[in-house]
This record gives sequence, structure tokens and C-alpha cells, in this order.
Amino acid sequence: MTTMGRDLDASRQFAVAEQAPPLAPLRWLALGWRDLVRCPVPGLVHGIAVVAFGALLLLVARHRFWLLAGAFSGFLLVAPVVATGLYAVSRALERGERPGLATAFAVWRPRDGRLVLFGLLLALAGTGWVLTSAALVTRFAPAAVGSPLDFLRVVVLAETGWLFEGWLVLGAVLAAPVFASSVVAIPLLLDTGESVGTAVLTSWRVVLAQPGTMALWAALILVLTLAGMAAALLGLVVVVPWLAHASWHAWRDLVRPTVPPG
Repeated sequence: MTTMGRDLDASRQFAVAEQAPPLAPLRWLALGWRDLVRCPVPGLVHGIAVVAFGALLLLVARHRFWLLAGAFSGFLLVAPVVATGLYAVSRALERGERPGLATAFAVWRPRDGRLVLFGLLLALAGTGWVLTSAALVTRFAPAAVGSPLDFLRVVVLAETGWLFEGWLVLGAVLAAPVFASSVVAIPLLLDTGESVGTAVLTSWRVVLAQPGTMALWAALILVLTLAGMAAALLGLVVVVPWLAHASWHAWRDLVRPTVPPG
């Protein structure tokens, strides 16, 4: 049997909820907030690390916003990997344990090649978007884009041309399949012994079974992330762990094993 065939068979071990409530993402956010309040330190450390990385990007490329625009929007593609340790924290809270930083950091020990492989795939997708965004802006912008104000004036508010629309469409074309491939994939990999192929297939089944609910979830992720970035990036200190914990509860709501793991 081929690898894909094995993955298709394995994916049948998981029952995807046929119809989650349309406003289920709001419940996931409420449960995620509860987890963050119950165990704030790991989440805040992750959030501070993300903000520090964003500040470093601003420092290094502060006069190259044509590059930063892609880098910051590409963060949405790799965020599920960043959140991996916080999924473990939510799982421990679910089990009645008392997790801490060690719980989150233990996930990163190089013992699970599946998480590493999936992380590399998301990193490649993020890098591809950064390079595509930079090439698009530098090639078609009518003037140099060195600052956020330049991007707003030359790209977003340009009176002629299609650059901003094209930038948005290309971003959506890349982001949609990445979201569909990853929405429950990393929690599944963390919580089971299944392969990366099974995780991706199950994630796609979730999105195809609940397009309206998952569209709302994607919109909430986008809006909250943009709000966190708009607050001088400092909002991400809270938004990153909040969404991470909420994503764990999305996985719990949307997918059920039909046979015991292993």
C-alpha cells in the first residue's frame, strides 16, 4: 500500500464533527482565555518571544517595508507551530495537571520528527509568501516602499493599478490551503501517533465539513492578530497564547478518535 493510501486509511480513525454550532469559535475563544488565565506564564513567555522577534524584524528592516509587509502577514502561516507548546499546556489543564514552562518547552525536544517536518513545511510556505510579497511590491509599486506610510500611500491607497488587490488575492490563495492543512493538524500530531499526511487530511476534512464555522474562525484569527500588531505589536503578548489555547479546544470540538490511538 502506498504512503498516501496508508494515510487515507489512518484518517478514518478520526470522526470529524458534521455540524459544529456556527458560533463555536466564540466558545473556543472563551475556553482559550480560561486556559490562559489558569496558567498564564507559558503563554505570556510565548507572546513576549513573538513580540521580541517582531521588534527585531522592525529593527533590521525598518526601512524596507516592502519586505516587512510579507514577513508580518506570513506570521499567520507559521503561527500554529509557534503555538505547539501551548497546546501541550491546554492538554495538561484538561487532564487536571498543573503545567508550567517545562510542559511547553518539553514539546520542542528533538524526538518527534513529525512536528519538525510539519514545522518545516509551514516555514517553507511562510518564506514563499515573504519572497512573493517582496517581489510583487518591489516590481510593481510606482515608487519605493520603505515605510508603513509608503505602503499605505503607494500600495493601499494608489489611485490607479491593481497592486494592493493582487497582493491580497495572492496572499489569500496561499493562506487558504495552509489554513485548511493546519487548523487541527498540530494538535492532532501532538495528541496522537498519526503521520503528517493523516493530520493534513483530517484538517482538510474539518474545513470541508464546516466551511462557515471555519471561515468565522479564520476571520477571528486574522482580526485578533491584526489588532495585536496594530497595538505596536504589544497586543500579541496576549493574542498569541489566547489563540493557541483556543485552537486546542477547536481540535477537541471538531475531531474525535473512532479507535484508541495506537
